[in-house]
Amino acid sequence: MTQLTRSDLWSLEEYATRRADFRAEVMAHKKTRQLALGEHARLYFEDATTIRYQIQEMLRIERVFEPEGIEEELSAYNPLIPDGHNWKATFMIEIPDPAQRAIRLGEMIGIEDQVWLQVGDLDRIVPIADEDLDRTTADKTASVHFLRFELTPEQINALKDGAELYAGIDHPSYQVARHPVAPAIRESLAADLIVTAH
Repeated sequence: MTQLTRSDLWSLEEYATRRADFRAEVMAHKKTRQLALGEHARLYFEDATTIRYQIQEMLRIERVFEPEGIEEELSAYNPLIPDGHNWKATFMIEIPDPAQRAIRLGEMIGIEDQVWLQVGDLDRIVPIADEDLDRTTADKTASVHFLRFELTPEQINALKDGAELYAGIDHPSYQVARHPVAPAIRESLAADLIVTAH
């Protein structure tokens, strides 16, 4: 996947006029980029569109228009765009009640390493979690983690050839049995990948 550059972004002024339409477009796009895992966990898969929106919003909020500031945002967010052989996702544990959330996060230490995806009957793809910083303490896991799922050429080709995609979680305190990913999400994720020679 190509990285975003300054030429991919609108000026603050232009973004102000386009924001409502772009936001609606991105929200529709995001519907096929999120995957519920049981009642309280969800993967939000990033791509160039979702990251472009994030950057535009950050520039808008912080009123950044100087080239150096824009480059800083690009260098912070570009690593979240998948590379054609992986998926990059925000993994969120979503428990609305703060007291209940505190208890459950204490029980879910290590959950970010137990999320998995599987193309057909090939090996499960387990994520590389929180490469930027460790978000788990001795007492609890965080409610937000950043995951990278690396695929082999065989997995990419199988998915492109129509294999099912499955997902699950194997943590003792939060089990999600292997289940098929909805076709619209599967298609959106397959589009992130670059096929390699058979």
